Amino acid sequence: MKYIEEYRNNDQVQTLFHAIRKTVKHPWYLMEICGGQTHAIARYRLEELLPPEIRLLHGPGCPVCVTPVEIIDCALRLASEPGILLASFGDMMRVPGSRDDLLRIKACGGEVRMLYSPLDAVTLAGKYPEKEVVFFAIGFETTVPVHLMALKEAICRGLSNFTLLTAFFTVPPAIETILSDQENKVNGFLTAGHVCAITGNIPYQRLTEKYKIPMVVTGFEPVDLLYGIYRCVCQLEKGAYRVENAYKRVVPERGNPAARAIMEEMLEPCDQEWRGIGILSDSGLKLKKEFESYSAKVKFASLFKEKKETSDKNIFQPEGAVIPFRETITSFPIPSSQENIVSLQNAAVSFSHQATASPHSCIAGKIMRGLKQPSDCPHFGTICQPAHPIGAPMVSSEGVCSAYYKYRV
Repeated sequence: MKYIEEYRNNDQVQTLFHAIRKTVKHPWYLMEICGGQTHAIARYRLEELLPPEIRLLHGPGCPVCVTPVEIIDCALRLASEPGILLASFGDMMRVPGSRDDLLRIKACGGEVRMLYSPLDAVTLAGKYPEKEVVFFAIGFETTVPVHLMALKEAICRGLSNFTLLTAFFTVPPAIETILSDQENKVNGFLTAGHVCAITGNIPYQRLTEKYKIPMVVTGFEPVDLLYGIYRCVCQLEKGAYRVENAYKRVVPERGNPAARAIMEEMLEPCDQEWRGIGILSDSGLKLKKEFESYSAKVKFASLFKEKKETSDKNIFQPEGAVIPFRETITSFPIPSSQENIVSLQNAAVSFSHQATASPHSCIAGKIMRGLKQPSDCPHFGTICQPAHPIGAPMVSSEGVCSAYYKYRV
């Protein structure tokens, strides 16, 4: 297949390995910033074949992994409410909230739909006008325009029963948080090619100049990743620091103007909590005031009280006794139709009073800041597995813990 097979070519891979070995003279820590890149690195065992001077760290490149518990709990509360149909992509179904996940709510009778496109949720809103249809929209800059296009379609069709429950993240503030951390040891970044395909490379230039660190826009196939590593090492060995595009077949210098235009039209920056990291200033995006009526947080504010205080939210994950996610769930019977509604209402967590801290033993925050590896977690592969996760990185198809577990790194 064109543009794939040639980027998995073994001869090119070996040539790049040789070039990297010949170039590197000093120890360097490089961080990829996309979960798709992490999985490709694990799948093709690239890290094991690199010279020992190069260590790879795995950043917060998975939106499922960084979606805060509070937003998950909001989704669970909505899914438990009669008359509300909550739709989501499949990778959000098993992400743990405070006590439950969406699959558990669905098993108890909540109306939860797993969809492949936000436009399918718009179709459901048209098909069931008597229901409130909420699409759980999360993502980095890569997927945000898709959610907004669905919202525009709903507006054009006059579907007032369609809303978005959003958790939108922007990558540059997360990179800056990592770089400003006193414990930071990252020397260079492989930035996410798909994100840069939307935003372009300009947002990263300020960071390279401020922190004097190279950033290389990188793709997802073995040749792409090794070429990105090679170009990053070349800069480091020369003492250079700039944004370099090593994924030009996909990423234009200024990104996608149409996608950026719809984001600028409908969204504005906001502070955003990143699960396991903390609240980062202007790292999120929310609907502008003129579109607030399509925000599930606004429309259903009476169902859950959003916590405005930040004093009880720590940047660092507390460490303590193991609290496996599945062992904290109360077992609910599955009654028949009308009883089911009562059961769901009674079983719903009191979201305005319940703490929303991640399970105490999860070190995902330290992993995503480049301070730990999944293998450093004593519960990895034992207590914490995809079927019984402690943290979101073991659930998501782009999570680093999931990658390490799946490919036995």
